[in-house]
Amino acid sequence: MAAKNILMLVGDFGEDYEIMVPYQALLAVGHQVHAVCPDKKAGDFVTTAIHDFEGHQTYTEKTGHRFTLTHDFERVAPASYDALLIPGGRAPEYLRLNAKVLDIVRHFAQEKKPIAVICHGAQILAAAKVLEGMRCSAYPACRPEVELAGGHYAEIEVTAAITDGNLVSAPAWPAHPAWIAQFLSLLGTRIVL
Repeated sequence: MAAKNILMLVGDFGEDYEIMVPYQALLAVGHQVHAVCPDKKAGDFVTTAIHDFEGHQTYTEKTGHRFTLTHDFERVAPASYDALLIPGGRAPEYLRLNAKVLDIVRHFAQEKKPIAVICHGAQILAAAKVLEGMRCSAYPACRPEVELAGGHYAEIEVTAAITDGNLVSAPAWPAHPAWIAQFLSLLGTRIVL
């Protein structure tokens, strides 16, 4: 298996687990991951958030870790990447307002390159208008955005993920094992024990 170059779009208050876990897992199997954020450069950091389900009507939020960016956002050339990873949290609210972010997402969708999205990351796909006819899971509060963008919301268990063509999606971080496994499959990554 040849190592893949993966672009990861992150921002302040992105979900800690949804940034850290796939980033480290992809590095562990030999892929290269470039973590970028608009208005920031390599060596800058984003502050993550830890969202938890504690019996309230929605999740709670606590400040997470500092996550150091590996590359400059302004230098991103989408054609040089094999796949795109979009974590959730509150960062997608900000990221979806950036025209270059939306152009990057459209490139991956048009070229049918693998895209992994989790939780609120679907907000970026909806804003980029790349969900038409696609089955996509997301945090349940994002269902209206998936559907308004022409996608079919996949109502699945919080521990499950779904692949539709080049898109693998999941509702939240409890789905990491299924989501990462399906993304690795799209990348052609085989792990032999």
